[in-house]
Amino acid sequence: MKPKKLKKKIQQLEKRLREGSEKLAGLKRKLQQAETAKALKAARKSAARATASAGKKSPERTAGANKPKRKLNLSPERRAQLAAAMKARWAAKRAAEGNSATSADQNSPIPPPQQPPENRGDGV
Repeated sequence: MKPKKLKKKIQQLEKRLREGSEKLAGLKRKLQQAETAKALKAARKSAARATASAGKKSPERTAGANKPKRKLNLSPERRAQLAAAMKARWAAKRAAEGNSATSADQNSPIPPPQQPPENRGDGV
C-alpha cells in the first residue's frame, strides 16, 4: 500500500475515534441529566404525597373502590360450562366439610366412653 493511502486511512481512523469519544461524552452527559431529572421528579412527587396525606382525615382507602369490575366476554356455552364447574367445586367443598366434621370426632383428644367388657360364659 502506498504511503499516501496509508496516511489517509490513519487520518480517517483518528477522526472517527475523536468523533466517537465526543459522542460517548455527549451520551454520558444526557444520561446524567436524565437521572438527575428523575430523582428531582421523585422527590417532588413524594413531597406532594406527604402534603396531600397531611390534609386528609383518613389516609386509608380501599384498593378496589376505584376500579370498576371487568365484565368477562364469554359465550353462553362457556358461561354454562364455568357455572357447572363452580357448582361441582362447591358440592365437593360441602362434602369435604361434612366429612371433616365426622373425622374430627374420631380424632378428638378425649376418647369416647368405653363399654365394660362383657363376661363370657367360658370365664375368660
